[in-house]
Amino acid sequence: MKNERSPESRTVTLIVTGQATSDGAGVRLFRVIGGPTLPELDPFLLLDEFLSDDPNDYIAGFPDHPHRGFETVTYMLAGRMRHGDNQGNSGLLTAGSVQWMTAGRGIVHSEMPEQEDGLMWGFQLWVNLPARSKMTAPRYQDIPPAQIPEVETADGIHVRVIAGEFDGVSAPINGIDAEPLYLDITLSAGQTMDLPLPREHNAFLYCYDGAVGVGSEPATTVGKRRLGVLSLGDELHLTSGSDGARLLLVAGKPFGEPVARYGPFVMNTRDEIAQAIDDHVRRSARQVHHVMGCHVDLRATGRYGQIHRGPYI
Repeated sequence: MKNERSPESRTVTLIVTGQATSDGAGVRLFRVIGGPTLPELDPFLLLDEFLSDDPNDYIAGFPDHPHRGFETVTYMLAGRMRHGDNQGNSGLLTAGSVQWMTAGRGIVHSEMPEQEDGLMWGFQLWVNLPARSKMTAPRYQDIPPAQIPEVETADGIHVRVIAGEFDGVSAPINGIDAEPLYLDITLSAGQTMDLPLPREHNAFLYCYDGAVGVGSEPATTVGKRRLGVLSLGDELHLTSGSDGARLLLVAGKPFGEPVARYGPFVMNTRDEIAQAIDDHVRRSARQVHHVMGCHVDLRATGRYGQIHRGPYI
């Protein structure tokens, strides 16, 4: 008789408190993945939350900058952000919309606020590409709010399905190497929820409002603006706190490959990073004085990175 393995419940292995920082042309951010506590969680490279009703914190936006070798996922809760790129794509991100951009072999784009005041609130997640896909053609999936499935469970728990599948409902995002699950979950006070997860996917949850308990007795509480890295397993048990909880649950297939990163370029080797910079310089002569004669700090993170004077090592 074949032995059947019992489902294993996921627990929190690490709680991460993000760090206030700035990126782009001075946009104030809260970086949760991509900082010193959690540099990456294969296949996830970066998670930023931007939240402010002060236009000075976001109005300068993210002017033209390149990417290669990974994907960016922007999810808006409030505000208006205009995307444009050198592939001829343009789109307006509004409250509830998602943009999944596959940079592949290279893209230059901008993300600029299309408002002069009011609340700007959202998240940007970076998802790595495996070596076989790093030089794929760039692709852009712009999903308006009405096309993102929303599920209301029998218990009144609200789930937006941004990527992957929940309760038999699939998101419109497709063709992603990491086979991601990306859910935006809202629980009222004291609600519980059990949901399956792909056993070998790395996963995290980010509680952006309220607090949530993870696991059974004893549960681990993940508070507001905290990220919980989850152990491997088949199931996840959640219990919201007295003020309820709003959280992102994200899971993806790890690639287990070397990661070489410099600012907006994420490849597998230092030589590939050098080639990415050289290719970008060739495409954009105005960037030459920023890059040539400098060496690359592979620890640099963010959309623009850091370039230091001196010979390339």
